[in-house]
Amino acid sequence: MSRWEPDARGRMIRAAMELFAERGFEQTTAGDIAESAGVTERTFFRHFADKREVLFDGSEDMRRVTREAILAAPSEASPLDAALAGVTAGGGLLKDRRAHAVRRSAIIEANPALQERELLKLAGMAVTAAEALRERGTPEPDATLAAQSAVTVFQVAFARWVAEDDAADPAARIAETAAALRALR
Repeated sequence: MSRWEPDARGRMIRAAMELFAERGFEQTTAGDIAESAGVTERTFFRHFADKREVLFDGSEDMRRVTREAILAAPSEASPLDAALAGVTAGGGLLKDRRAHAVRRSAIIEANPALQERELLKLAGMAVTAAEALRERGTPEPDATLAAQSAVTVFQVAFARWVAEDDAADPAARIAETAAALRALR
């Protein structure tokens, strides 16, 4: 494959996922990914800070979509409902990427350092959600409580979604998980 073919980023993501699944995350180098994708290692590092970031590509898009949906939620929505609207919109980015999400989840689950990175990315999503809620006028501690709760709902719903054989839309899992949270007494 020529390094001048289009969609270098996509090819690198696909190559990384295949190599991580075959060899394991620790045994795969950025050079291996670049070679498999038909690009130079330099090209790899123009797109990704390190090989971990291949697994977290799209995190910024998810944060942006979450924030925008929170800000666009109806003014009468409670802080929790606005935050849930945000994580539901963010989760919508995954709808057509289930196979990738399942494979990614298995790779992360097999590596404690990647699990930690995943938690950091989720914490960043909660910070973004809380900031958006404060922009809507939600005071503290309500903004942080609603944001953290919504991100926890997202995390639990995502785990259920990737574990299912007949996975529904991630939004359905988020709604079910939010209902379970509300039912807690």
